[in-house]
Amino acid sequence: MSSSAMKKKVLLMGKSGSGKTSMRSIIFANYIARDTRRLGATIDVEHSHVRFLGNLVLNLWDCGGQDTFMENYFTSQRDNIFRNVEVLIYVFDVESRELEKDMHYYQSCLEAILQNSPDAKVFCLVHKMDLVQEDQRDVIFKEREEDLKRLSRPLECTCFRTSIWDETLYKAWSSIVYQLIPNVQQLETNLRNFAQIIEADEVLLFERATFLVISHYQCKEQRDVHRFEKISNIIKQFKLSCSKLAASFQSMEVRNSNFAAFIDVFTSNTYVMVIMSDPSIPSAATLINIRNARKHFEKLERVDGPKHSLHMRMR
Repeated sequence: MSSSAMKKKVLLMGKSGSGKTSMRSIIFANYIARDTRRLGATIDVEHSHVRFLGNLVLNLWDCGGQDTFMENYFTSQRDNIFRNVEVLIYVFDVESRELEKDMHYYQSCLEAILQNSPDAKVFCLVHKMDLVQEDQRDVIFKEREEDLKRLSRPLECTCFRTSIWDETLYKAWSSIVYQLIPNVQQLETNLRNFAQIIEADEVLLFERATFLVISHYQCKEQRDVHRFEKISNIIKQFKLSCSKLAASFQSMEVRNSNFAAFIDVFTSNTYVMVIMSDPSIPSAATLINIRNARKHFEKLERVDGPKHSLHMRMR
């Protein structure tokens, strides 16, 4: 792996059977939800390196959750596991019958993080929410979130409800990865400039392999607050269907009487989605503008990329 890569250590922890490896496989290994049933339990720690946006590499440690392994993490492997951690993701099975033990292990993780990586960001995923009756989900998640925030002090934790069967998994992981992108504010500034120059209603930037949303800008309010994650899910499934036919997904245009949506390869590590509602702007003009912006955004992906904003001349 290139020595210029910026590595970020991510710990994925939680009791055995909580769903850690399933979610990792869906996000990073192109599994679909039903195929995760054949995954076995993680033994000790599985390491994987995921290249994300060029120079950023996620050093993902998927830690097996059996009691023996968990005890070892806090004793003989403590320094190795918890040193230099950027992000701790702790997964809770919402229907666990050993909630007290789950909370005990979580607190032990926090103590080790405070000792070895006090600046790490902490995320808790209350997982398998699809198993909870729909009318109870808000109440149960809120109660669990309050408990976890209280237990996490003095550290701050961000909680998400997740399921491998809907868009919530993409929402959580997009939010987590967003925290790790080194030049995300610069990226968002340039995306906003791009959207305003081409008179787009909305522009989204997706990471190419995972199709996680890493940045967006909207000029008009949209009704569906879950649209990003739904699009990620739909397009990733479509990409997988293409690959089964030995075809590769390149681009897509969807048009109706209200808007036109363009999804296209943008940089070597991203796709872009552009939403246009002005019927006077032809498709060809939007596609040319996307092509003209590519080189600039390629430079932005480098950690040492340009510090100037996008002031391109668009057609």
